[in-house]
Amino acid sequence: MELQIDRQELHQALFRAQGIVEKKSTMPILASVLLDAVQGEGDGRLRVSAFDLEIGVTGSHPAAVKKPGAVALRHKELFDIVRNLPEGAVTMKREANNRVRITSGTVEFNLVGQPAEEYPPFPRIEKTQLLPVEATQFLDMIEKTQFAISQDETRHNLNGVFLEALPESLKMVATDGHRLALMERPGATDFGLKKGVIVPKKGLFELRRLLEEGLPGCEIGFSDTSGVFRRGELTMVMRLIDGEFPNYSQVIPKEADRKVQVDRTRLIETLRRVSLLSSDRATSAVKLELTTGSLRVTSQNPDLGEAKEDLPVAYEGQPLTIGFNARYLLEVLSVLDSPQVGLELCDELSPGVLKPAGGEGVPVRYTAVIMPMRI
Repeated sequence: MELQIDRQELHQALFRAQGIVEKKSTMPILASVLLDAVQGEGDGRLRVSAFDLEIGVTGSHPAAVKKPGAVALRHKELFDIVRNLPEGAVTMKREANNRVRITSGTVEFNLVGQPAEEYPPFPRIEKTQLLPVEATQFLDMIEKTQFAISQDETRHNLNGVFLEALPESLKMVATDGHRLALMERPGATDFGLKKGVIVPKKGLFELRRLLEEGLPGCEIGFSDTSGVFRRGELTMVMRLIDGEFPNYSQVIPKEADRKVQVDRTRLIETLRRVSLLSSDRATSAVKLELTTGSLRVTSQNPDLGEAKEDLPVAYEGQPLTIGFNARYLLEVLSVLDSPQVGLELCDELSPGVLKPAGGEGVPVRYTAVIMPMRI
């Protein structure tokens, strides 16, 4: 194998792989990327692949290939080297015993590689139906739900987002048992699925990174066991979570007795200030005291004191006092786009619902549910 490739092109390929390569695997080869140089009608291409047996990404990049071939190199060292090389062309040449000589100007490195045959084969995706998606819209759905994914590894079926393609809309849901986030975007999205699928947390974050590149021509598809993202000559494949996602519709209160409308930015600022004196910094517990036209947010700490702040709200109804995890509230408020937010409450023991104010009838529907706390 011998080729020449632009440093920036190689850097981008290795950057895409850094979240996938396994650093502590029992299979050392999974800490490497597979470099496969092929000659074509033009100068040739260098395909860079990373695969941890659950998630894989592979991309083809233009290169001047003098001699085709393949080799596996440790990702971390290769990425650090390429990141610090001067701008311009990088020459790579595989020599005896899979050693690879990397040169750029007066700089030279000689890395120990592994045979390409030892690298696990990349999953085949020919039978997966791919549909074009608007990258910004799909990215928005991920950002508005991913914070509610469970971090408890024993709750396997909650370690990802539930994606449900209905005839008239696409839904994305995440929950950890304490809060839930639901994003629904209208429009027919026929992935050919009989039921929803659970996209794993790691795969979702890697998909987000690719979508954030903001390039057009994105396609996404799902089978019963795999999810696929493709854009041009870049492909990502992930194994879906095998499990049953809970019936999320049962968690969402159907009708609230008390509906409050409040300025989103003002509420964020209040929660951040008042939660500074929360007695439990892990949960940042705060108490909400709702009365006509006013919402008082308080916190107490027996060692430090107490904090309270009043802010005006649009509300006319019976008083209510309820406790919440301030961090959960802030995570929802931070992803909302509307200036005003609607808070729906029933009683001190029932979950609270957060929605963009005036969300009724708008094309994109978003709902967050947060369980109350005893304070």
